[in-house]
Amino acid sequence: QVQLVESGGGLVQPGGSLRLSCAASGSIFSIGAMGWYRQAPGKQRGLVATISNYGITTYTASVKGRFTISRDNAKNTVTLQMNSLKPEDTAVYYCKVTMGSSVYWGQGTQVTVSS
Repeated sequence: QVQLVESGGGLVQPGGSLRLSCAASGSIFSIGAMGWYRQAPGKQRGLVATISNYGITTYTASVKGRFTISRDNAKNTVTLQMNSLKPEDTAVYYCKVTMGSSVYWGQGTQVTVSS
């Protein structure tokens, strides 16, 4: 069994910053790609950013230059630094981890950007 625990969500004003973290525990072996996705009310879950086990990153266009994804392979964690937040970034954020042919999701953490 693998568990993903997310932290760092909350309420922030437009232009502010938040840092999301996701820690994997349990039967961990050879973690592959790690990523963050988000789902706003009434919308489908979509990609925010991913990072491969080689450190190659991808971002959805709307967050490029504002968000930074990173990972710590020794600690089995993935982090999303979010700067210059906008109201349209409001969503539940989920981390995703792949190991072999298996995919694991976190429980989600709410990010609300509002004045």
